[in-house]
Amino acid sequence: MSGCCGPKTDDDVRKDVSESYAKIANDGGNAGCCLPATSGPDTPSAEAFAKNFGYSDEELAAVPDGANMGLGCGNPSAIAAMKAGEVVVDLGSGGGFDCFLAAKQVGEDGFVIGVDMTHDMLRKAKDNADKLKASNVEFRLGEIENLPIGDNTADVIISNCVVNLSPRKHRVIEEAFRVLKPGGRVAISDVVETHDMPEDIQNDTELLCGCVSGAAAVKDLQEWLKAAGFCDIKIDIKEESRDYIKDWAPGRGIEQYVASASIEAVKPNTKCCG
Repeated sequence: MSGCCGPKTDDDVRKDVSESYAKIANDGGNAGCCLPATSGPDTPSAEAFAKNFGYSDEELAAVPDGANMGLGCGNPSAIAAMKAGEVVVDLGSGGGFDCFLAAKQVGEDGFVIGVDMTHDMLRKAKDNADKLKASNVEFRLGEIENLPIGDNTADVIISNCVVNLSPRKHRVIEEAFRVLKPGGRVAISDVVETHDMPEDIQNDTELLCGCVSGAAAVKDLQEWLKAAGFCDIKIDIKEESRDYIKDWAPGRGIEQYVASASIEAVKPNTKCCG
């Protein structure tokens, strides 16, 4: 799937990503994001992969088989500080892994909305919700650049290694701001660019779908968050993540250019951040 015929349009990027994730949803394995390009005896399981990025045994045991596909690059639940009764939106909810963990934290009085653009992932998430009999979780088809959610709905927005896949990341941040209630917050785990990538990595479609070549520079994320109106912006780069990221594309040296980070910000109750 490597790019070869000029710049890709936004629709081209979405098509590549959607097809990659549909394959994962239907076939399993390591067809796309955040996993090695080839599998073998040393390829980590989805469970081991999730543990590398901060999930506990208890969290992994709390979801149905298949909900965790090892596609994340962090644990947004660990930084979101979700409370009982809150409304949570998960951008790019996949098989529902983070949604189900959030649902336990917000309880019966809270609610979780997962949004994903891939029909196959949505179907998988809904099947998993049925297995759990999760009545406080809903999955919606949609693009994270155009969320199918009303203004001022969510207390918390989470996402796990998905924003980097968007061809219009600034729009994702603007939509997050719109959907959050005043005082609401984002708690996102994502891959960020820490050094300029060479062209062969920038133009590799497999590495785009693999959460590498689409990574935004930290300074760009900070600027987009501020421009959208967010305050208390914090981007914490996880240097230790490079030890795992290098295995997503063995021998390519991608760990020199990207790392996992936690991204936090708050939608102010009143205009601020001058």
